[in-house]
Amino acid sequence: MRIYYQHVAGHSLERLAALSDGIFAVAITLLVLDIRVPASQALHVPEQVQALWQSGAITQEQALWHALAPLAPNVLAYLMSFLTLGIFWVGQQTQLNNLERSDRHLTWMNLTFLLAVTLMPFSTALLAAFITIRLALVVYWLNLLLLGVMLLLSWRYAQRAGLIKKDTTPELLAAVERRIVVFQVLYALAVALCVINTYISIAVIVLLQLDSAIAPRVFPLDRF
Repeated sequence: MRIYYQHVAGHSLERLAALSDGIFAVAITLLVLDIRVPASQALHVPEQVQALWQSGAITQEQALWHALAPLAPNVLAYLMSFLTLGIFWVGQQTQLNNLERSDRHLTWMNLTFLLAVTLMPFSTALLAAFITIRLALVVYWLNLLLLGVMLLLSWRYAQRAGLIKKDTTPELLAAVERRIVVFQVLYALAVALCVINTYISIAVIVLLQLDSAIAPRVFPLDRF
């Protein structure tokens, strides 16, 4: 019997999970590199603040506070993306834990998902640099959309290809898919609020992420 390469390639769930863990770890680490310590010489503060500092009217500690203030968008984008990657890492691990095996097609779907993960540092840096510009937020949302779409496609393909563990219940299958779809719809609605203000969109996205991470009893979105 003739054996084809595509019939044996990409079957290792363990190697796929290991690769995913490594890429997520690197992406999360790269996020923080956009938060740079102010230069000690000038502290990157406005000229008038430097003049006051040099004259002794304000202390060096006060000048440092002025230098740290411009980093607020970077810190906000970092925290939001840290939550994002954490949520999608848990989502992918949940899927992998319920798979009996993999195949070449599913492996490449997961690699495409990881491609979207590697784009997170870029979309995060773009949003931090242009946090009041709608296009930067839309680019960030497109990154979220690609992550969600690839998770959904891989889950549906795994079901069609018979790669799911036999003891996985229909309720669990539906719950995983429902979670992805519901949150992607809510992310899209949140981004639509940028027509009012980008900070409103970001605030709603962060609240959605906190709901996903904490899963509060008061308003658990997972119940939908």
